[in-house]
Amino acid sequence: MSKENRDFFWPSYVDLMTVLFIVMLVLFVLSFKMFQSKDHENRNTLARLEVQLEEKKKLDEIKAALSRLDAKYFQYNEKFKRHELLVNVLFEPSRAEIPQQALAPLRRAGEELSQVLNSIEDDDVKYLIVIDGRAASYPKGDPRNITERDYARELSYRRALALLKFWRSAGIKLPEDKIELIASGSGFEGAGRTGDERDRRFVIQILPKVGTLDVRKVK
Repeated sequence: MSKENRDFFWPSYVDLMTVLFIVMLVLFVLSFKMFQSKDHENRNTLARLEVQLEEKKKLDEIKAALSRLDAKYFQYNEKFKRHELLVNVLFEPSRAEIPQQALAPLRRAGEELSQVLNSIEDDDVKYLIVIDGRAASYPKGDPRNITERDYARELSYRRALALLKFWRSAGIKLPEDKIELIASGSGFEGAGRTGDERDRRFVIQILPKVGTLDVRKVK
C-alpha cells in the first residue's frame, strides 16, 4: 500500500469507527429508554392488577355475606342477578297500601336485610339498594297494558315507597352511612316477569360499590 493510500485509509477508518460508535451509542440510549418505559408500564399494570384482585376479594366477601339472607324471605335470581323478596303482597287493585297480613313478614324481611348489611364492617364498601315495586299486568294483548303504562309505573313506585316508609316506621335500621336507598316502579314491565303470582313480589337490587383503593402510580 502506497503512502498516499495509507494517509487516506486511516482518517476514513477513524471516521467510520466514530460513526459506528455514535450509532451504537444512540441505539443503546434508545434501548435503555424503551426498557425503562416498559418497566414502568409493567409496574403500573401490576399495581392495577393488585387493586383489582383486592376489590374482587371484597366483592366475594360481600356476595358471601348476602348469601346468608334467610331463604324464607329472599331469593337470589341468578339469571337476572338480583334479590327477590319472597313475601307475596296482594295489593288491592289500584291501591298502594300494604295489606295488614303482609306487614309481619315484611318486617322480618327488613330486619334480616338490616342484620346482614350491618354485619359487613368494611368502610370502603357502599351499596346502592333499589326497591322495585310492580303492578300486575293485564292478559297479553290487552290494550290497557299500553294505555295504562304510565299509571302502572306511578302505582308501582308508590308501592315501593310504601315498603320503605313501613320499614322506617318499624325501626328497621339500614346503615345510612353506607347506602343509597331508592324506591322505583317498573309498572307492567321489567325483566323476569312470569305472568303469575310471582310478579307480585318486590324486587330488591343490592349493588355493592367498592371504594377505590389508594394506588400510587409508579414513577
